[in-house]
Amino acid sequence: MARINLLPWRAERRSQRQRQFAMMMLGAAVLGLLVTFGIVTYFSDRIENQQVRNNTLQNEIAQLEIQIKSIEDLETKKASLLQRKLVIEQLQANRSQMVHLFDELVRTIPEGVQLGSIKQNGDQLTLEGVSQSSARVSTYMRKLESSGWMSKPDLKVIENKNTENKALPYVFTLQVTLTKPGGDKDDEDTDDAVGGVR
Repeated sequence: MARINLLPWRAERRSQRQRQFAMMMLGAAVLGLLVTFGIVTYFSDRIENQQVRNNTLQNEIAQLEIQIKSIEDLETKKASLLQRKLVIEQLQANRSQMVHLFDELVRTIPEGVQLGSIKQNGDQLTLEGVSQSSARVSTYMRKLESSGWMSKPDLKVIENKNTENKALPYVFTLQVTLTKPGGDKDDEDTDDAVGGVR
């Protein structure tokens, strides 16, 4: 019987399989590198695009902040101008108040009462004078209340101590609040106008 030696054939087949395996491993490694490179490139592009978008958004935000600052400055100027306008309107409305006030003081003062001094602090008017009697001061207070330009007369002092003038022995001090005829309505209209501007 003939004998066949298979060792060289097996060794050659084993070395062929080892080469194929090495080639497959090399191909897998190359493919893995290509896939890794593709993934890294893809995400690098995504990150770069996102950074460009972030930079664009930051620039837009900076421009919007500048615009918001200018709008806030304009709002401040607008509020200041509205306040000035309101003050000017109040000054124009009160321009003739002193004329009416002195006219009313002359009209309301009864006989037997003389004023010595008039002091104004805001919308409070302090009247000091002398009178024949406390009844004359009461009459004066009623006339002041009905004048329309003054209200809430408040008698602070009345004393019988004027020894220099026997005809007018009573010294008095009273306070009144300055108003305007229809002043409440004007104030409401002014508030509505300012509220409408806001």
